[in-house]
Amino acid sequence: MQRLVVIGSINMDLVSRVPDFPQPGETIHGQETAYFAGGKGANQAVAAARSGGNVAFVGAVGTDPFGRTLVDGLASHGIDTRFVMTKEGSSGLALITVNEAGENCIVLSGGSNRKFQPSDIVPEQLADASAVLLQNEISWDTNVHAFRLCRSLGIPVIYNPAPAMKLPEEVYPLIHTLVVNETEASLIGGSSVEDAASARAAGAHFLSRGISRVIVTLGSKGCVYVSHDEEWVIPSFPVKAVDTTAAGDTFIGAYAAAAMQHGLAVPDALRFASAAAAIAVTREGAQASIPTREETEAMLKG
Repeated sequence: MQRLVVIGSINMDLVSRVPDFPQPGETIHGQETAYFAGGKGANQAVAAARSGGNVAFVGAVGTDPFGRTLVDGLASHGIDTRFVMTKEGSSGLALITVNEAGENCIVLSGGSNRKFQPSDIVPEQLADASAVLLQNEISWDTNVHAFRLCRSLGIPVIYNPAPAMKLPEEVYPLIHTLVVNETEASLIGGSSVEDAASARAAGAHFLSRGISRVIVTLGSKGCVYVSHDEEWVIPSFPVKAVDTTAAGDTFIGAYAAAAMQHGLAVPDALRFASAAAAIAVTREGAQASIPTREETEAMLKG
């Protein structure tokens, strides 16, 4: 099986549960605090691997005690960690607050992720790649280098522009599949996305800029897929959310494994990804919440 190569961030997540988010200047008591391995890149890699994918990760950790823990965590899921490098200083750190509704607020400290440079990505790391997954938690220059390298090697890029930012026009044609939630789609596309109709409109906008395929996730309203010859609206699975921290990353990793490695048709891959994300929000933590392929298939059958 060809490999999915994930290029991106890896963090230690410090998660505090609270009754509600504090107001500016307010001090509140947290209910509990826990440490979880996270980072959008690492989360997507774990989601793809636990969904049955053959995955390699390219990124950086720091020389602090978290670094070794984070790399060992990836390896425990069967992910190839040969291309995870060590940078002097701290690893990436995310300070996450989760309220009783399962919603979260996140403060991200880049650490070693910000020291991960374009020169750290070389063609040998992408050998036999069926696709490359990218996000926005490493430097933009490093992402651009990855986009261009993948184009030169003929490797499709699945891109999740989170945290969201306006994209330069020259980047759009380098994206095979754009995966955005409604907030990201609204910011990048310039018009409000709230439902399937507005998601389809946003998708058409992105296609006109040169992207081949667009997926807009809408939380409890499901997801919308548009390309130049296909369109799908897939409903969500009704569950009670406990922690939404890694829902989007779980969806992306599961979709990549299903579509790019298991050969599922688009609607089936979207349903698989939606089921995986639904399971993830019923559990605490980032990578700790991601289901296995067997768990996701059981939900689909149920």
